[in-house]
Amino acid sequence: MLYNAREFTIDTGGARTDCISFGSGSRDLIMIQGLNLRPVKGAGLPLAISYKIFAKDYRVWVFDRRDPIPEGFSVKDFADDIAQNMQSLGIQKSDVFGVSQGGMIAQYLALDHPELVQSMVLAVTLSRSNPTVEAVIARWVELAEQNDYRTLVDDQMQKLYSDEYIKRYSRLFSIVMKTQKFIPPERFIKLAESCISCDTYDRLPEIKCPVLVLGGAKDKIVTARGTEEIAEKLGCPVYMYPEFGHSAYEEAKDFNTRVLDFFRAQR
Repeated sequence: MLYNAREFTIDTGGARTDCISFGSGSRDLIMIQGLNLRPVKGAGLPLAISYKIFAKDYRVWVFDRRDPIPEGFSVKDFADDIAQNMQSLGIQKSDVFGVSQGGMIAQYLALDHPELVQSMVLAVTLSRSNPTVEAVIARWVELAEQNDYRTLVDDQMQKLYSDEYIKRYSRLFSIVMKTQKFIPPERFIKLAESCISCDTYDRLPEIKCPVLVLGGAKDKIVTARGTEEIAEKLGCPVYMYPEFGHSAYEEAKDFNTRVLDFFRAQR
């Protein structure tokens, strides 16, 4: 398959985790996605194409969240799952790229399993809850409980993307809404609620690996301040895209180049 993309499943302790890998590089990159209405399964080729910039340097690994998800599961628990998956695949040390909820998980991975993390990029994420993200998550949970995915997707688009981006891709969003298979509401609710469990702020100085923080100045979900204070606490480099919000990782054309350049500079 293109870019050596493949999909597989890991079975661990009564839970199943759908996984994707792609690329032909000699190094490992763990890519941790954010909160998503769509499953990883079936997205191997699209992800490989979207992130092909990493394929030459890395073997890239993307792990979905476990299935089933226990009640009260936290982002810290998801980090422990990733550590277990890495160990089962023989991945001893990796660069880590975490976006949004994935950035929350990445922080716990670096804190609780530092031997597995070589360097790390944290994008459009936070280290502790704030009123903005709590209100956003509460609204999304409410809509999921009502099984109102149409309104939920619309609200996510408004929170994630710039007006220009929404206007440009409005027809595509409509097609996705009609054709995309979404995860069950009960699964989405558990994933969404776990975002509020992130509380690494006081522990951030324990992270010793090189870190780059990227964010959006117009972020309507985690807020720009939520991202910036991670870099302040770590004393690490940060770049905030002035014209973008939470979807800077999709809208900024140089986003993945910044990530790759940072990782290469740590070698």
